[in-house]
Amino acid sequence: MKILLWLSGLVVALAVAVYAAFQFSPWPSALIYRYVFDQGGRATAAALEKHVPPGVTSKLNEQYDPGDSDALLDVFYPSDIENAGKVLTTIVWIHGGGFFAGTKDDIANYARILAAKGYTVVGVDYSLAPGARYPTPLRQVNAALAFLMKNAARSHIDPARLVLAGDSAGAQIAAQTAAIISDPVYAKAVGIEPAIEHTQLIGAILYCGVYDRRLIKFEGPFAGFLRTVGWSYFGTPDFLDLPSAAQFSVVENIPADYPPVFISAGNDDPLLPHSLSMADTLEKRGVAVDRLFFPKDYTPPLPHEYQFNLDTDAGKIAFERTLNFLAGLH
Repeated sequence: MKILLWLSGLVVALAVAVYAAFQFSPWPSALIYRYVFDQGGRATAAALEKHVPPGVTSKLNEQYDPGDSDALLDVFYPSDIENAGKVLTTIVWIHGGGFFAGTKDDIANYARILAAKGYTVVGVDYSLAPGARYPTPLRQVNAALAFLMKNAARSHIDPARLVLAGDSAGAQIAAQTAAIISDPVYAKAVGIEPAIEHTQLIGAILYCGVYDRRLIKFEGPFAGFLRTVGWSYFGTPDFLDLPSAAQFSVVENIPADYPPVFISAGNDDPLLPHSLSMADTLEKRGVAVDRLFFPKDYTPPLPHEYQFNLDTDAGKIAFERTLNFLAGLH
């Protein structure tokens, strides 16, 4: 009987400890979500492998900041320019994962497919929350741009033709970095001196991102996830009223010199309202916008990150529209 009582007490104590851990730290939830996201990222990369054409050179795991073990990037470009001294329009792609998951490896095959179309494509890693908080990824992406400028010739990068791109959390980082590059006052407020001039940034490609804090609601089935994201990235569950959250909200900080944008999200993406708000706000600011959105009744419904599924019509459409956008940049 004493043993049963002791075991019962132990179970209760463990249950209380687990409950307390989830209530007083974002780490337990973030690690669970990270595991799920990482599984999905690997599956996405594997599904794209069959679409990767031959003839793409890869330079993997280049360290863009010697003092930062997380500061790694990959560079991809067509192999036929290897010894030609040629530079190409360069797409710097920032991976998604809710700020607490993901890796450049998840988007490497997509980057290879883009590179085969005549571009240099760079995949950037950054430190993940909750271990690293806002604005660490922004500083790291800026450091990556500085590294790329110093090594432009050997990586076939055209420093005058740079495009920031990203998916999900990476789209937010790309969009905010574009604002930092385009607006000296905003850059000073965030505390980042841009590594490139705004004239070097000729476009942005934004898929399925979060851009408008006013649309973040802690209700419904998505509420727990959003709470974990914000708590992990900003260090508090009450993050929406922070000055840093106002900076994070890109739609509230779009300058007139913002570069042309291609923006898209699936019709069944919980973050679709953010992309619609971003597109509308950009256009009101006089920014050139190429938007790809699908009818509400489009079937099959297109989930978050639909664009990476090149086995679907929608994924193929998104890829072609991305290429058309890139071809039209001047």
